[in-house]
Amino acid sequence: LKLQFLYLIVDLSLSIVIATMGAGASGISIAKYRYLASLAEECERWDEMCTLMLALANSPGAANVAGEKERAMFGTAFKNSIGQRRAAWRMTVSTVTKLEAEGDAGKANKVFAEEYLKTITQEMQDICNRLFGTLNTVLIPGAPSAEAKAFFQAMAGDYWRYVAEFSTGEPKTQAAEEARIAYIDATKAAGDLHVTNAVRLGLALNFSVFQYEVLGNTVEACQMARTAFENAIAELDNVEEDEYKDSTLIMQLLRDNLTRWVTDDEAKDAPGDEPGE
Repeated sequence: LKLQFLYLIVDLSLSIVIATMGAGASGISIAKYRYLASLAEECERWDEMCTLMLALANSPGAANVAGEKERAMFGTAFKNSIGQRRAAWRMTVSTVTKLEAEGDAGKANKVFAEEYLKTITQEMQDICNRLFGTLNTVLIPGAPSAEAKAFFQAMAGDYWRYVAEFSTGEPKTQAAEEARIAYIDATKAAGDLHVTNAVRLGLALNFSVFQYEVLGNTVEACQMARTAFENAIAELDNVEEDEYKDSTLIMQLLRDNLTRWVTDDEAKDAPGDEPGE
């Protein structure tokens, strides 16, 4: 009952937000955007949370989402909004592949599944386009600190990586290049951050995943992940208390990826069975 009540509040409040979006901060206070975004997060209404965080970001002053808490909310909104669709996209791609293997028996359902796949893909593209617009015109150029700039540039890299995942042909190539450039810019911005900084570590994690999964640069991916992990381990005693949990979690993910990648590469390089005579 409590959750249903929260849903109702968000529905009513969001209608006010949408009605006043064109009015800017004069139509609705920044504090209200921030509160409703928190409420949408509690209700797990991620698309609405994205709308609210974009409204907050585009209100006068990019500093509205430059703080650590607001950046986390901004990232959480989009991560969950597109994350649900990425999972649905992968599942639907798998279904299409299975139906294709069935031949004529699965032909009709394959058409239906492919239409559904197009819908999911378009939704993901729309989410990314909305995000890119605000990142490129407001959040990155208006970032008040190196950490904020690195965070938003890394976010641009992540979402261009997602576009590359669900695209094909030239659009895939272009998206991969946009991701590469964004990650490089983020790396430059993060250069002065401490090696145990969670934003810097998260960037190394995602950039290495991009190198491995999208570009197929296995050596570069492993080197990038290993360097970030080893540098952070050497300074682990100096991690700030409020960052310890986030930093060590990312370090664990870096180590897990390294272990998996090295194992996979060793399996690929291992000689196969000699062919029978």
